[in-house]
Amino acid sequence: MAISAAIFSLLLIFSAFSLGDALSLNHYAKTCPDVDYIISNAVKEAFQTDKTVPAALLRLHFHDCFIRGCDASVLLDKDGSNKVEKSGPPNLSLHAFFVIDNAKKAVEDACPGVVSCSDILALAARDAVVVRGLNLGDLVALSGGHSLGFSHCSSFQNRLNKFDATHDIDLSINPSFAASLEKVCPAHNKVKKAGSNLDPSPTMFDNTYYKLILQGKSLFSSDQALFTAPSTKHLVYKYASSKEAFYEAFIKSMIKMSSINGGQEIRKNCRKVNS
Repeated sequence: MAISAAIFSLLLIFSAFSLGDALSLNHYAKTCPDVDYIISNAVKEAFQTDKTVPAALLRLHFHDCFIRGCDASVLLDKDGSNKVEKSGPPNLSLHAFFVIDNAKKAVEDACPGVVSCSDILALAARDAVVVRGLNLGDLVALSGGHSLGFSHCSSFQNRLNKFDATHDIDLSINPSFAASLEKVCPAHNKVKKAGSNLDPSPTMFDNTYYKLILQGKSLFSSDQALFTAPSTKHLVYKYASSKEAFYEAFIKSMIKMSSINGGQEIRKNCRKVNS
């Protein structure tokens, strides 16, 4: 689970930074110019004492974004009888919250009330990728992990209904494929377990995943982004045409990644909602 979560988090992070106007890489350039350095320093210091920190931060970011968006709600501690994400069964194994606490304290000392906890978590996850030495090539190879498994409708339904202000369906998805998914995942789907296999051979680890991307038949926007991005497109072609090339790259990137053992509110404390 830790490995698959980390892989998916990588997809979230890298695909998010390719969305152009949707996100800004220099949002705090004037209001908190040292934020990148401060957060990076917190991650590096934690990594020196706990080698599991990078993987833990990637999982934190993934679990946060998966429930109602990247709002740092996974950091909230239980307050009275209120239910919190942190207490949910899938989140009980999350750790490295102290890294975000340390980063938040340092950021608040430098520029109080400016940087959100969600941005601190996202930037910490980004820096975790740098600390682990992973690059875009590793991203494309590790994404091949989506050759296996199943996804519920909630993970890709946004591509089928009201995708953006002018298009109901994501233009990067094959129309016939979208139609088949709509039958399984209608707009007002009430079947909790409804969804689709990640590829036609969900129990076989092969390079079908990349072939589907070429056809516009990948489930996730982040997967299709590997083909639309000029910096990764050539690798999608390479792995789609050669299973051996994919296997070799996947093994190297897995070894590289496995070398580690193991909202809108600007909160004052990432573990509590401002009173």
